Amino acid sequence: MAVSSGSTTIDIDLIPFGGKEFLVKTSKGSISVMVCGDQEKPALITYPDMALNYISCFQGLLLYPDAASLLLHNFCIYHIDAPGHELGADVIPSDEPLLSVDDLADQVVEVLDFFGIRQVLCLGVTAGAYILTLFAMKYKERVLGLILVSPLCRAPSWTEWLYNKVLKNLLYFYGMCGLLKECLLQRYFSKEHRCNVEGAEPDMTLTCRRLLDERQSLNVMRFLLAINNRRDLTESLKNLRCKTLIFAGASSPFHAESVHMSAKMDKKTCALVEVKACGSLVTEEKPYAMIIPIEIFLMEFGYQRVFASCSSSTVGSSPPGRIAPELLSPQSLGIKLKPVRTRVNIEI
Repeated sequence: MAVSSGSTTIDIDLIPFGGKEFLVKTSKGSISVMVCGDQEKPALITYPDMALNYISCFQGLLLYPDAASLLLHNFCIYHIDAPGHELGADVIPSDEPLLSVDDLADQVVEVLDFFGIRQVLCLGVTAGAYILTLFAMKYKERVLGLILVSPLCRAPSWTEWLYNKVLKNLLYFYGMCGLLKECLLQRYFSKEHRCNVEGAEPDMTLTCRRLLDERQSLNVMRFLLAINNRRDLTESLKNLRCKTLIFAGASSPFHAESVHMSAKMDKKTCALVEVKACGSLVTEEKPYAMIIPIEIFLMEFGYQRVFASCSSSTVGSSPPGRIAPELLSPQSLGIKLKPVRTRVNIEI
């Protein structure tokens, strides 16, 4: 079924994940958006990391019971996949121009315009976090808050730039080969997770391998080229006024990048939560560590979980130590916060 609005056209398919898939044709090319929930509710948009889509990047978090009662209850979630990263995607024709990070950010605002969304909260992981940060800088009036997981904000170092060039050559000549998948898994997951005590690979990692097999390698290469040509956003971070919550996996290759980003932002509006023994993909590896920080963060916007009791304060959670009072409602802390496995760099 095709629906058109101005210069934007969508094809809609019902899919078995409880939402509708919209293939949105923007001025920068087509982009897949999975809409989950009641579109009358406030909007939360997500953007995954390189070579991932909304299933492989956010399923672990959104299937976690406490997260479902918080996020799915309060929001309609718009999962935006990078071009050509959706399930069943065809190879993007070679005659289509390569997109820059600015083009990808501009696609996001076209998606919002199509759905008639004025303001959103954003949730992005690593490369996706960079795109949403850039989007927030370019369209400040459209973004209420950012939740960034292992985000990037600087231009690639020479080491990362060369490493990405190697990945690009692997994608071009060998496709989604075993070596490339190993490199990506090291990007997503901590060593502690990839190699457990028995030496067997966890189910989550095996599932991620299988999902990577479904990606079109040339489409992934296009996204990689855009990210490898990104610019430094550090100087513009001081002008980013929306409330921001940053999760940094302590074992992530981008941990220093995430800490740098939080240090350059206004401490009254930004909080950093470090998750011990975790890689970049906190949403999949340790989703339970995100619940209490996100819950406290969303209280400032008036959102609460379905249940009054705070069942997420259980063994295995990683609650924050201290968060700036500007991020909290004064009456919000019916929760005991202990600096056990996370650290927040904001003093009160």
